[in-house]
Amino acid sequence: MNLGKVFIILLAAVVLFSCETEKKKAAKKLLQAQALYETGDTTGALLTLDTVKVMYKGAIQEIVSADQFRKEIYADILFRKQDELDRLMVDFEKLTKQFITEKTEFDRYTQYIHKRQQFKRRWNKSFMQVHLDERGDLYLSSNYYGEQWLEHTGIRVYDGDIQAKTEKVPLDNVLNHRSDFLETKWEKVSYRDGTDNGVIQFIADNAERNLKAVFLGKRYYYIILEEYDKQAVKDALALSKLLARKKKLEQEIKSIQSKVG
Repeated sequence: MNLGKVFIILLAAVVLFSCETEKKKAAKKLLQAQALYETGDTTGALLTLDTVKVMYKGAIQEIVSADQFRKEIYADILFRKQDELDRLMVDFEKLTKQFITEKTEFDRYTQYIHKRQQFKRRWNKSFMQVHLDERGDLYLSSNYYGEQWLEHTGIRVYDGDIQAKTEKVPLDNVLNHRSDFLETKWEKVSYRDGTDNGVIQFIADNAERNLKAVFLGKRYYYIILEEYDKQAVKDALALSKLLARKKKLEQEIKSIQSKVG
């Protein structure tokens, strides 16, 4: 046998042995991915499947099996996400019945307004209002109506020995608005981007208590929170969380759908 034939035979044997080794290693990875998935480690299973295609390019059948298993995992994830979204929508539809939606020429996003807090019912009263839009963005405002300027920059909500206080919104801040008509003064301070400092959560957590609020400014002004205002805050906070979760689920479902086909 000449030297050339011997070399070809040896090379074929090396390639065959190499492919066989890759197939065994790839098959081991498939079993490892299956075990991880069965224990609930979906991320670990997907990462392990990814290594089959990257590290064992010669194990063609195992790569095909890994791709199929990956699609099955994503199909299962998609089913669970869609099921969660369906259950969420039941609560969403129930809760939104407490709100009206509105989008004026000044609004970039649709606003959810609690039916008990429509401005036409409250224009001549001092009260606290919760604001919510379709993104789930939530904030609080304090609205003062009276004969003297308070020049208030914050509020404190309390009952007995528990309390929560907003951050200060200076008089020259665009979120601190004042206007007057004849003998009447109107002040509105909006606590956006977390400047409510936990007051929203405090009201929702203690809605069953006899909560009071004091407008903090040049003068102090006290009010008792109405039951429907406390419920509005509680409902808005719950709806805000649902809106945020709904948006995230919809984005996740759209992303996963592209990986199943």
